Amino acid sequence: MGAGIAFESKLYKMYNSYDMSIKLTSSAARAQFADLVNRAQYAGERTIVHRRKKPVAAVVPIEDLKWLERLEDEIDLAEARKAMKEKGKSIPWSQVKKELNL
Repeated sequence: MGAGIAFESKLYKMYNSYDMSIKLTSSAARAQFADLVNRAQYAGERTIVHRRKKPVAAVVPIEDLKWLERLEDEIDLAEARKAMKEKGKSIPWSQVKKELNL
């Protein structure tokens, strides 16, 4: 199985697991925070925290976060490689810094 297919499969599973996640209001999550962290760590449970019926945060196992960060890095790397292959004139870094007031 290729790396891209493995990522797509994991992403699909994570997306579909959203509906199976525990959903709590922010006040309920605050009251149960230690328990939520333990359940994420030991049982791999994901908890979606809602405020005014909108999801605003999540408590997830660290493995999920690490996987998401790896995925973001791979997407960024692919975009950078694509940009480096583009034809055209490069913009010097000094000009970019000046335009962005850096």
